[in-house]
Amino acid sequence: MEILIWTAHVLLAIVLIALVLLQHGKGADMGAAFGSGSAGSLFGASGSATFLSRATSIVAAMFFATSMSLTYLSVNKTEISSVMNLMEQVEESESASTTEMEGNQSVESDKGMPEVESNLKVNKIPE
Repeated sequence: MEILIWTAHVLLAIVLIALVLLQHGKGADMGAAFGSGSAGSLFGASGSATFLSRATSIVAAMFFATSMSLTYLSVNKTEISSVMNLMEQVEESESASTTEMEGNQSVESDKGMPEVESNLKVNKIPE
């Protein structure tokens, strides 16, 4: 589903860019601001909407909808996992909590005693 929305999103972006570039902009009548032609058409009413302006607004609305749906999918994305992965995670969290509890008990009983690691490898200096 997400791949379909991404594909539509990219295609809509390309179509939207093409539609915007094909339109005749209001800035093309910039000469009217400097005295040539009618100055009322520069910022005034442009008349009825053309096919390109209507198509642009429809494609822009569709682009906005795909953007929002992709945002929704990315926020609510769940990781695909199996039951075995879930069981391993539960076992790891249980073993971590029991190790943490044992560590807290030994610290309380051995106050003042230095800790020595049992698997510490020490290189002895030959005599």
